[in-house]
Amino acid sequence: MPRPGVLLVNLGTPDAPVPAAIRRYLKEFLLDDRVVERDGLLSRFFWRLVLHGIILPWRARRSAAKYALIWGADSPLREHTRLQAEKLRETLSRRGLSVSVFWAMRYGKPAIADVLARMQAEGIERLLVLPLYPQYSASTTASALDAVFAWCKTCRNQPELRVIRSFPAHPAYLSALEERVRSHWAERGFLPPDGRLVLSFHGLPEKSRLLGDPYYDECIQTAGLLAERLGLDEQVCRVAFQSRFGRDAWLQPDTFSVLRELAEEGVNRVDVFCPGFAADCLETLEEIAEAGKNIFLQASRSANAEFNYISALNESSAWINALADLVNEHGFSCGGLSAE
Repeated sequence: MPRPGVLLVNLGTPDAPVPAAIRRYLKEFLLDDRVVERDGLLSRFFWRLVLHGIILPWRARRSAAKYALIWGADSPLREHTRLQAEKLRETLSRRGLSVSVFWAMRYGKPAIADVLARMQAEGIERLLVLPLYPQYSASTTASALDAVFAWCKTCRNQPELRVIRSFPAHPAYLSALEERVRSHWAERGFLPPDGRLVLSFHGLPEKSRLLGDPYYDECIQTAGLLAERLGLDEQVCRVAFQSRFGRDAWLQPDTFSVLRELAEEGVNRVDVFCPGFAADCLETLEEIAEAGKNIFLQASRSANAEFNYISALNESSAWINALADLVNEHGFSCGGLSAE
C-alpha cells in the first residue's frame, strides 16, 4: 500500500519579530497576485513601486512592534500549526490510521515546496492537502493550492493528490467552535442580557465578492450555524470583518466600527471570537485582543465595561478531532487513500 501523507497549510509568519524579517515576509505575501489583484502589466509595475518604496519600509517597522508583543519562543501561528500537526498525527494513530502529517506555510517557512520535497523523499505517494482555512477564498485556499500545483509541475513522479477545498458547515468544525465558546463562558460566565458576541472574520476587498469569491457567503453560513447552536439571535450575535488593508472597499461591517457602535449603544460586555482562524496569530492576539479591546473600552460609557477575546481553536481536542474527521472523510481509510 502506498504511503499516505497529510499536509496542513497555514498562511505564514515572519522568521523573527524584526523589520528585516517582516519585510521579507510581507514582500512574498503582497506580491502574490491572488492577494493583491492588479490588472495589466502597468498596474503591477506601479504596485511594485509603491510596495517597495512606501509600504514595505513603513509597514515592516510598524508590524515589528506588534509582533514583539505576541512573540514567545516562536511565532504563535507557527507554534500552534506545528502542535496541530503533531496532535493530528497522534489522533489518527489512535484511530488505527498510519498517516504521516506534515505542515507548511504559504508565505515564510517552512515553505510548501520544501515540505512537499521532504514528503516525497520520505516515500509519501498519496497526499491529502488540508489548507487550514474553513472558508474558501481565492486569496487563501486557492493561493495555497497554487503553490502545491506549482511544485507538482517540477515533479516527474507526482504523488496521488487530493485537496480539501473548505468546510464552513462541517458538523465537527462547528462543534469545535461551539465547544470553544461554551468553555470560555464556563470560565467567564454566560453573556448577560445586554452582552454581545461578535464573530470577527478576516476581511477581503469587496470586489473579490463581486467577482464570484464565495468567502463572504461561507463566513455568513458558519456564523449563522454557530449562532443557532449557541441559541443566539442576530441581535446578540454580530458578524464583522477585520484586517482591512488599502483604500479599496472591503467587506462590511468592519469589526472596529462594530465595537465602537456597541460601546456607544451602552453594551457593557462584548466577547469576540474569530471562527475563521484555526490558530492564534497577529490578527487575533494583537488586532483583536489588544487593539479591539482598547477601541471598545475607550468608546464605552460605562466604567464596568468588559471586553473578552475568545482564543482560537489552536490545539483543542475538539478541533483536532474535527481535522481527523476531515482527513478520514476525504480519502484515508485502512492506511491509504480510498478508491471512491
